[in-house]
Amino acid sequence: MPELPGVAELDGMFGSFEHTAWRFQSRGRYHADEESEAYQLFLTGQRAGRAEGADDPWCAVRREQVALGKRFERVRVVDDPPTLGQLFLLEGARRDALAGEHIRNLWRADAEWLELPAEDFWLFDSRVLALLRHDEADRLVGVELVTDPPAVLRACQIRDRAWHHAIPFDQFGARVRSSE
Repeated sequence: MPELPGVAELDGMFGSFEHTAWRFQSRGRYHADEESEAYQLFLTGQRAGRAEGADDPWCAVRREQVALGKRFERVRVVDDPPTLGQLFLLEGARRDALAGEHIRNLWRADAEWLELPAEDFWLFDSRVLALLRHDEADRLVGVELVTDPPAVLRACQIRDRAWHHAIPFDQFGARVRSSE
């Protein structure tokens, strides 16, 4: 399978950022998640060790970076009711938090009220914007790295609005579970 445009550059950003890596997730599902063994186990009600994540390479990198004083944060937009993909991510948030990531959630209605975009991206050190491009089947098809100051500033403003209004994942998860 050929490598997707920009993915290698995005992977490199995780090793070269200096202070903060911030993610905005607005999709209802991600094809890559649905192909994972963990997702298949989730569908059957099994946890697959996602809460622990001790051996997960993604979590190991997070722990190493956090130990160096770097921050990982993200805001996930969630539908009401949440999609299966969003419930899967909410379950995995504890694992990611144990690795040092700060995760918050925001209801889609609130994201729309705040005029937040329907695009996924990473923002590194408030200097580099990585736009994640998906197709209609929710497959990642490429990444575009952007350093244009107005585009990066817009992403910083989105980050600030989303982060201010979003709810920490554990409190959000309790609200979701109490409404089921």
